[in-house]
Amino acid sequence: MGVVKMSGNGLYIQLFSIHGLIRGAAPELGRDADTGGQIKYVLELARALAARDDVEQVDLFTRRIEDKTVSPDYSEEVEFLSGKARIIRLQCGGRRYIRKELLWPHLEEYIDKTIKFLKKQQRIPDIFHGHYADGGYVAMELAKAFDRPFVFTGHSLGRNKRDKLLADGLSMDRINRHYHIDTRVHVEEDIIAAAGLIVTSTQQEIDKQYGLYRNFGQGNYVVIPPGIDLDIFYPYYHYHIDVEHIHEDVKQARFALLKELRRFWMNPEKPFILALCRPDHRKNITGLIEAYGTNRELQAIANLAVFAGIRQDISAMEENEREVLTDMLLQMDRFDLYGKLAIPKKHDFTTEVPELYRLCAESRGVFVNPALVEPFGLTLIEASACGLPIVATNDGGPVDIVRNCDNGILVDVGRPGSIAEAVKTILVNDQTWDAYSKNGITGVRNHYSWPSHCHTMMQEVQAAFPVLRRQADQAHASGFSADSRPSFGARLTGSSHLLITDIDNTLVGDPPSMYRLLDLLDKYRESIAWGVATGRSLELTLESMTENNIPIPDILICSVGTEIYYGPDLRNDKGWQTHISDGWKLEDIKRTLADLPFLQFQAAEGQTSHKISYYMENNPEYLAEIHRRLREARLPCQVIYSHGRYLDILPQRASKGKAIKYLKYKYEFPPSKVMVAGDSGNDEDMLRGRSNGLVVGNHSEELKSLKGRPNIYFSAKRYAAGIIDGLIRYGFIPPHEGNTIEESSPDT
Repeated sequence: MGVVKMSGNGLYIQLFSIHGLIRGAAPELGRDADTGGQIKYVLELARALAARDDVEQVDLFTRRIEDKTVSPDYSEEVEFLSGKARIIRLQCGGRRYIRKELLWPHLEEYIDKTIKFLKKQQRIPDIFHGHYADGGYVAMELAKAFDRPFVFTGHSLGRNKRDKLLADGLSMDRINRHYHIDTRVHVEEDIIAAAGLIVTSTQQEIDKQYGLYRNFGQGNYVVIPPGIDLDIFYPYYHYHIDVEHIHEDVKQARFALLKELRRFWMNPEKPFILALCRPDHRKNITGLIEAYGTNRELQAIANLAVFAGIRQDISAMEENEREVLTDMLLQMDRFDLYGKLAIPKKHDFTTEVPELYRLCAESRGVFVNPALVEPFGLTLIEASACGLPIVATNDGGPVDIVRNCDNGILVDVGRPGSIAEAVKTILVNDQTWDAYSKNGITGVRNHYSWPSHCHTMMQEVQAAFPVLRRQADQAHASGFSADSRPSFGARLTGSSHLLITDIDNTLVGDPPSMYRLLDLLDKYRESIAWGVATGRSLELTLESMTENNIPIPDILICSVGTEIYYGPDLRNDKGWQTHISDGWKLEDIKRTLADLPFLQFQAAEGQTSHKISYYMENNPEYLAEIHRRLREARLPCQVIYSHGRYLDILPQRASKGKAIKYLKYKYEFPPSKVMVAGDSGNDEDMLRGRSNGLVVGNHSEELKSLKGRPNIYFSAKRYAAGIIDGLIRYGFIPPHEGNTIEESSPDT
């Protein structure tokens, strides 16, 4: 997939906006709840950052969708936005489009596939920037994996949304079922604590939204208003001053819009009031229609046009959207607004929306954003840039916009009469209209341009992350860090080979050969990442390694492959936990086996959330009875018996071998570059995998059946000396390294 060679002479930035309905050409803003202003924000941010001299590459990551109900554009793996900016689409949660609230269980898969992408790209981003809570989670986890700066832009937050939904009368159960709001809020708490920089659009967003969170005090916030493309949102009078240079697409959009609006209006020559937003209860469209419908004077002065997203069949839309659109139609009938109110079904955001603002300004109309709370109000600065006066809520982002631009009137939008009076004030007074129009054009250019936004953002990033290094300062041509203790992500994506070994009687057993092996792994650390795989819990694994003076490896596969940790910080692989949890019913398994007298529970430290461990005598009939009971109870799982004493029951998807297979997939290690080493039946499934298998000379009888397999080498050397022997045989280290192996006698 679209690997770009980078020189390292500039920053590499990754942006994350996961939901998937993002495309560079003709973005479908307003198509549904996922296609709001955030799409426009991230697209223009990506292009604007890429235009800077100090930035080499910007990649905007989103979900890849292959679904007949949406455009095939969303299935393209790579889409170029400019010479240095791309959209990268990675699949997770299947192929079909699903709304963003249902993506939470699939984000670990997305993280894994992003790591695979980085392995191929061979350059770690300098900045991971997450947008919205799901993109923030992905960026946060990747930043942890690679020890890189994490920047977050929330756009909207879960606590604020939950409070408003509760106020609307929705039950907490329904809110969680539809929006997974508790999950979102929990993740947002973690993001606030982890982000090195949180970008907001207004001070109100910090105080009234982030201020609701327990971790609010840990956040590093900065207010940087978003910009707009002034080449697209230019003043209305340009059409008449420079009509010869107006693009043909704009002229066609103007004609199409006028034709559509005139279908609704009896007197199209009047000024018109414009609203443009998604069909959402919080956008308060019905409040605007009520303001217009109950004021005869306003109806006599102006027409009304409400562009409420893109719709085909109202009955097939989401419940919230369906209710809003139905209420709009009922209001049209209730207030008898036929011939005065236009409710078009669709519009093109690339060409039609800017022209719509200009048409409204030419009519000497007013733009109204009636949202009850508006965190920022991107449509307000777009309209103002085109010379259109505004009316908006006195709560949220519009307060800052009007303070900066003096381009309209703020009102209590919960009172329809206030909306009507503010609109009339602007419409009936030419001097007022002219002042707000001119102020808006000038104010937006001074305060809301993308170059200004990006300049401020990069200044804040440098201040927040003083250790941020440019790729030119990194030592490797591959772009991976040369730190003495690089992050586990850099180690595993930068290494070409992987060694995984059992501990007892394989790595441990002969101290001289073990220390020789550890010296070799340190010597060849640039190319070989290594880890251990054991039946022990993490706690017992660390105890064993401490006792034997073994440093923390890159990977620890513990509890018979049900847990994966990365050193030296022992970060748990959440993607693996999510993967193996599918179909796992721990309590049901315990109940099914509870009355078997030949089973004895191991101590509490031997039990985990994904491993049930017993002691059991070596009796084939006992093992057969366990398999029979689990099969009849329809409980898919794995039963592993080892050393004639230990019985472990694991999820169907878990084992040491499957954990290694997952690591190979995640970090793009080909089987020929992976070696696994073991000594007992507990290691059999990982030895049977499609890797280079190594059985040490002191192996148990349980592994004799593997002799003769082409990918498994039985070394004559014992313990760690056998591992070194295998590394030489499979070409991980040169043959001369075997000359210094001094294996102790068995009695040592």
